[in-house]
Amino acid sequence: MDTLINKEGERIRRMFGAIAPTYDFLNHLLSLNVDRYWRWRTTRLVPPRAGCPILDLCTGTADLALAYDRAAHGQTPIVAADFCQQMLIRARRKIRRRAAQRRIVLVQADALRLPFRSDCFDIVCVAFGLRNMADPGAGLAEMVRVTRPGGRVAILEFSQPADRGLGRIYRWYFQKLLPCVGQVISRSPQRAYQYLPASVSVFPCGAALAQMMQAQGLRQVYWHNLTWGIATLYVGTK
Repeated sequence: MDTLINKEGERIRRMFGAIAPTYDFLNHLLSLNVDRYWRWRTTRLVPPRAGCPILDLCTGTADLALAYDRAAHGQTPIVAADFCQQMLIRARRKIRRRAAQRRIVLVQADALRLPFRSDCFDIVCVAFGLRNMADPGAGLAEMVRVTRPGGRVAILEFSQPADRGLGRIYRWYFQKLLPCVGQVISRSPQRAYQYLPASVSVFPCGAALAQMMQAQGLRQVYWHNLTWGIATLYVGTK
């Protein structure tokens, strides 16, 4: 288990680089397209303010950045950052297809050492990425640092359904079926789709993650359970 959930930076970079060609397809397939709803819901619960810049960390193929671009009707500058070049290559293609390259700037950057000045973004968001950082506390501290006073930090992450019956069904799917389907399609050398449920099982959720956010100085921290608690959106204000 320790080897499987090893989050050393270079290993995570290689893992996501290897699954980049099938990443979008598997995201939508394995979530039955509900992942699109989660990102849309994030843009409604933490809405953009016209002209106020947004940073999307661990952007992957830029789905959340593009969702915010739609929600802002192209009126808000967005920086989408990731440390995996293979993901950014695919993100760039998607952004060009949407003719959004003047509004969304892609940056290759490590979330633990962001190349941005302090207090400059109105929203700093991350979808399913904080859990993958080698040091989530340091990553959260960087998110807070670059958020301007009064701005918001939004974290979308997997969680565990509270309902016992649904929880049993979900755990069977998430821990048994999803890794098999993901591995067959992605052929991940690092077993990315076994890493996924393993990493979720040991990552704090609910009040525990909210406390991490408060420890970094965020206030008015709250969370919304999405789709019976399969995912959760956490929000805090700097």
